[in-house]
Amino acid sequence: MSINNARVSNNQKEQELIKGLALDDKTAIEAIYKDNYGLIQNLVINNSGSEDDAKDIFQEALIVLYEKSKSGVFELNCQIRTYIYAVSKRLWLKRLQNRSRYDLIENGAEEAVTVEDDIALHEKRNSQFGMMEHALAMIGEPCKSLLEAYYIGKQNMQEIADAFGYTNADNAKNQKYKCLMRLRKLFFAQYKSDNTNG
Repeated sequence: MSINNARVSNNQKEQELIKGLALDDKTAIEAIYKDNYGLIQNLVINNSGSEDDAKDIFQEALIVLYEKSKSGVFELNCQIRTYIYAVSKRLWLKRLQNRSRYDLIENGAEEAVTVEDDIALHEKRNSQFGMMEHALAMIGEPCKSLLEAYYIGKQNMQEIADAFGYTNADNAKNQKYKCLMRLRKLFFAQYKSDNTNG
C-alpha cells in the first residue's frame, strides 16, 4: 500500500514539475536540472563527448520537454528522467552520426519512450528560427532595425517614431506593417525553396 502511495506522490511531483516548467517556474527548472543533469553528463562523456557537449545536449532536451509542456496536451507517460534521457540519447546519437563516431551503448533507459516526433518538431522550429534570422538579415534597413526595436527591444510605437524619425506613432506602425509583409514574403520564399530542396 505504502509503495503505491509513494508512486502516486512521485507521479504528482513529476506532474507539478511539468506544470512549473510550462509556467517558466525557476524552482521547477532547477529541480529538473538537479535531478537529471548528472545522468545526461555521464551518457555524453562516456560516449565520446565533452562536458560542454553534455550541457548542450541537456539544454536541448530540456527545450524539447519545455515545448511539449507548453503545448497543453502533453501527458508524460514515463518519468521525466526517462523522457529526458531518451531525448538526449537521440540528440547525441544524431550529433555523433554527424561526426561519424557512432558508438553509443544501448543502456540506461528503463522504458522505451518514443521521442522522434518531439525531436522532429523541435528541429523544424530550429530551422524556422534560422530561416527567420536569414530573412531578417536579407530585409535590409530600416526594416531590420525597426523590427528588432519592436520585437527584441520591446519599444513602443512612439519610441520607434522618435528613434527612426517618423512624424508620429501611426506612421511608424504603417512602416512596421510594411516591413512585416516584406519579412513574411522573404521567409516563405525561403521556406518553400528549403522544402522543395529537402
